[in-house]
Amino acid sequence: MKPRATVATEPDRAADRATDPIGVGESSSEDRDSTGSSDRRNSARKRAVGGKKVAAKTPPAAGGITWRLRLRRDRTLILMTLPAIALILIFNYIPLVGNIVAFQDYDVYDLGITGSPFIGFDNFTRIFEDYRFWEVLVNTLVIFLTQLVLFFPIPIAIALLLNTIMSARVRAWVQAVVYLPHFFSWVLVVTVFQQMFGGAGLVAQWLREHGHEGFDLMTNASFFKFLVTAQSVWKDAGWGVIVFLAALAAVNTDLYEAAAVDGAGRWRRMWHVTLPALRPVIALLLVLRVGSALNLDFEQILLQRDQVGPGASEILDTYIWWTGIKTGDFGYAAAAGIFKGLFSVAMVLGANKVAHMLGEQGVYSKK
Repeated sequence: MKPRATVATEPDRAADRATDPIGVGESSSEDRDSTGSSDRRNSARKRAVGGKKVAAKTPPAAGGITWRLRLRRDRTLILMTLPAIALILIFNYIPLVGNIVAFQDYDVYDLGITGSPFIGFDNFTRIFEDYRFWEVLVNTLVIFLTQLVLFFPIPIAIALLLNTIMSARVRAWVQAVVYLPHFFSWVLVVTVFQQMFGGAGLVAQWLREHGHEGFDLMTNASFFKFLVTAQSVWKDAGWGVIVFLAALAAVNTDLYEAAAVDGAGRWRRMWHVTLPALRPVIALLLVLRVGSALNLDFEQILLQRDQVGPGASEILDTYIWWTGIKTGDFGYAAAAGIFKGLFSVAMVLGANKVAHMLGEQGVYSKK
């Protein structure tokens, strides 16, 4: 009995097309036309929701997501930063309006800011003609350079020393001891140095007991710049160590192992691996340090100003304080403060330019 021929129905053809998706089997033009129209109808049904055609999503802008989406995404972080922004505005930017007194014959008692007459750049002219101002500026820069040479490398050296200590407990103990004086006030620091190196201090008394002549470093004007540098080292060296230890922790240990395999000793590993890893951090801190050349510790200098005299201890901050607060010449003091700010900005830009020339990023990257 011959097998009866059967006619393929539509579901059978659909099943055949599903099992033959890449067109291996033969198909007529009618099947292809029906398949294409069916696909178009299915696509139209998928885009239709509730009888309305769904518009295709617009691609994001070339620069990324829009600023509205960013605000919606980061609204929690923005709300968290609003108190800090408010404090900065209130205590850092709004007081800048008071710099207008540098261009006035300011009378704090009767006329105030709104009633004091404008005198233009007369206060700045007085600054440039005042020889005492230039003496104070030179003395400030001398103290800064002394601290830059003698103080800045010490945290780096301590960090390198601590990095070589294998015991984590000993390293943590030494770091805590070095870091502890950072929490002391300048009053306590100056008192400790007075009890140690003053005329009646422990060192002077010990020398007298053994037949030697005592000394008083706290009143020695020629030694003052080294004295304040030693005080800064004792108080703030531990603070700088933290930054360099964090940079050392990010150094890949494979570099040390590769250098040791190549026969490099401890000093060569430090010179060729550790110091290059610290170069960006050193350059950044050096630029910031140069930018604050005129921002020496006001309280530290003021506490010792009368002991050695203003000739050796006067810096720009104490000079502005004495001129503005003590004598009431607020316009002159404000002009000196503006000069100090502009000078510091110029120092930052110059130091950052030198960092770029040396191949480092500095405060901001070179575009």
